[in-house]
Amino acid sequence: MQLGARGIASDLRDRLRDPALRNRPSALALDPRLHRPIFIIGAPRSGTTFLGNSLGLLPGISYHFEPRLTKAAAQYIFDGSWTARRGAAVFRLSYGALLLATLDGGYRFAEKNPENSFLVSFLAAEFPDAQFVHILRDGRDAAVSHAEQPWLNAASVTSGRRGRGGQLHGPGARWWVEAQRREEFPLVPDIVRSAWCWRRFTEAALDGVAALPVGRSAEVRYEAMVSDPAAAADMLADFLELPSADRTALHASLSRARSDSVGRWRAALGEDALADVMAEIGTLLTRLGYA
Repeated sequence: MQLGARGIASDLRDRLRDPALRNRPSALALDPRLHRPIFIIGAPRSGTTFLGNSLGLLPGISYHFEPRLTKAAAQYIFDGSWTARRGAAVFRLSYGALLLATLDGGYRFAEKNPENSFLVSFLAAEFPDAQFVHILRDGRDAAVSHAEQPWLNAASVTSGRRGRGGQLHGPGARWWVEAQRREEFPLVPDIVRSAWCWRRFTEAALDGVAALPVGRSAEVRYEAMVSDPAAAADMLADFLELPSADRTALHASLSRARSDSVGRWRAALGEDALADVMAEIGTLLTRLGYA
């Protein structure tokens, strides 16, 4: 309960610092119910934040970046520690509180949270009108970008820092690591742990959306947003049934995708590091057409 209260309070502080926060003191603004929520899923460093921020600029969408409470709760739903009923109560409480605090009742709730990649079936059942957007990125580029962060790096083990979900930084095995390989996880190089992370999250998201009915999920690749942002925006606008003005705004937002982030792995990875990464994720890269 203390974690939940702190997490919601921290998320609300983040939102209230937003200079563009909309203030709509009306009965509709105080409605905590979720209407056709949007869940942006994908591996860390795959463009989830960029896509979430782009959708968050649209009027009528209440966008929230990795709410701490639901990020921390994902583990307990994934491993079965919580019942679906308890998990649903926690998620609805968190989302409703965020809508109320930002006076965004009536808007479409949108959340970017990579951990939701493991919870697609749970979220789809609890929010039957939800839509899922899965963003994919070449796992080699994602791993290079991820390894530049402190989250899984061996050098972070004594930092005492924690992520938004409460997990200590460092190489320790996370809840999403395969049980039979948990002892191996802290021993591999940082770049391999980052590639491992990409694989696990990507596989989970692919499996989750594959089980959904047609019309509830869409896939977009970061590389496609870079090469043809207009086409990517049109696809997403059609999928989310956005009005024409939002379609134009999304075109403009996606056009800011950084082309220099595509193919970074070619310069960043030496021969040995690339071989280690490919040993971990090569099969999935081939399946997705990246290798």
